[in-house]
Amino acid sequence: MNSEPKLRNPSRVWHSIWRLMLAVAVIAAALGSVVFVDETEWVIVERFGVITAVYDQLGEAKSDRGLHFKLPWPIETVRRFDRRLQLFDPRGREMFTSDRKNIIVDTYLCWRISGNEQATVADFGNRPAVKFYRGLGTISTAEARLDTRVRAVLAAEMGKLALSDLLSVTDSEAGPQGASPLASLTERVRKQVQQQTDEAESMAERFGIEIVDIGIQRINLPEGNLFAVYERMRKERNQIAQRYRSAGEAEKLMIESQAKRRSSEILAKAGSQAAKIRATGEAAALQIRNTAHARDPEFYAWLRNLESYQKILNSQTTLVLSASSPFLKLLTDGVPQQSTSHPKSEKSAAPEGGTP
Repeated sequence: MNSEPKLRNPSRVWHSIWRLMLAVAVIAAALGSVVFVDETEWVIVERFGVITAVYDQLGEAKSDRGLHFKLPWPIETVRRFDRRLQLFDPRGREMFTSDRKNIIVDTYLCWRISGNEQATVADFGNRPAVKFYRGLGTISTAEARLDTRVRAVLAAEMGKLALSDLLSVTDSEAGPQGASPLASLTERVRKQVQQQTDEAESMAERFGIEIVDIGIQRINLPEGNLFAVYERMRKERNQIAQRYRSAGEAEKLMIESQAKRRSSEILAKAGSQAAKIRATGEAAALQIRNTAHARDPEFYAWLRNLESYQKILNSQTTLVLSASSPFLKLLTDGVPQQSTSHPKSEKSAAPEGGTP
């Protein structure tokens, strides 16, 4: 019994391979014949280098968005271009103002490929997308061309303005708005980049490019001048601060002198009033004391002796006095006996008793 497997017919194998290759070719041709146009792009179809279709209309009346058909590659090829707004931020360039101040200007540029506003245009060469493709080809080439153009126009316009005009703003928190010199400068630059006075065609007519906006992000000084400028600004601020300090010191001295003068006036007035009140009180006290002393002179003399003893005598006092000294009498005789009734009272009461 033969155990070897039977070989397939070679003709059938090749037939299957050819059928598979044909199916793949048909699928590839079908896929290559479909063009899907997105709303974010313009599409150009070429047949051996000749443009056969341009899809650049997105209006409500007629729109090229969606599915379209063409001959498969390599007969017809598709080229796509972004129709959205492009933001180009070139590197800052050093420029000179009219007062010969060198500054670094950093700008931005918003542009896009124009659409076909005339739906009846049959000549593909007049379509903006075709002009862009033939004149520039790619986004990077267009931005390089715009960078050179913007730099030349901006340098010419910067040379007409002084640095003080560029930096003058009404509000430090607001950007260049209204009729400010910076806003007028950017508007002139935008118009000249779109079309200069000596050019017969604009950028849109030549390359299908629409300049939407051009603005200045910042204006800086070169690195070599920054230190000197900062040092000058620091000195100016120090001078302003010194003026404020001097004015403050002068105001302080004036306030202190006024306060001292007012204080002296108040103290002098209070001192005079106190002296007057003290004199009045002393006069009243002296009058009361004189009246009291006149009523009993002996008692007054005794009190004066006690006050003298209090001031003179202590544990270390030694007195040498004669025996007849009045000052020693109180120490030797003791406290004198006082009558229970006042002399004046007894004198006034004598007529009532009948005894003189």
